[in-house]
Amino acid sequence: MAAKTNEQLVFEFQSLILYIQSLATLEEVDWETPIAAGKWTLKEMLCHITQWDKYFYEEAFAKIQEGQPLTIRHQNFDEFNARAIDYAKSLTTQAAIGQFVQYRTKILETTMGLSDEEFTKAYPDGDGRKFSIRGYLRDFIPHDKHHKRQMEQYLKTMKSGK
Repeated sequence: MAAKTNEQLVFEFQSLILYIQSLATLEEVDWETPIAAGKWTLKEMLCHITQWDKYFYEEAFAKIQEGQPLTIRHQNFDEFNARAIDYAKSLTTQAAIGQFVQYRTKILETTMGLSDEEFTKAYPDGDGRKFSIRGYLRDFIPHDKHHKRQMEQYLKTMKSGK
């Protein structure tokens, strides 16, 4: 498969917004039910994605836009995810959807304003590792797709169960 263009990556990263918005009409119980035993709920999954978007936006994308050093650092994924799941409990579903759209849109607005050179440039992060917007999108699009597949599977089983 040919390498994706920057535009294709941005389009794919953007596509989750419409999908999540299409779920806004689901019943609250559908958002609050674990997708399987021992798994997250749709709302928890969405907050998990949003918290990563928020973190990367604030610590990397906004910094690149402002010409400041990146403050992003390697995170303990389990701790980060546990905080996101906890955070989900404090939000209504509509607020969770709104925050997702807000941070995803901020990232997209930042990327759309960049030249191809800025898009692929490697910036040192807070740990001294290399961070590029292209690399970020290439890493996170499969992450989006993984969770979208889980959501779709859950919604299929719900429809057949009702």
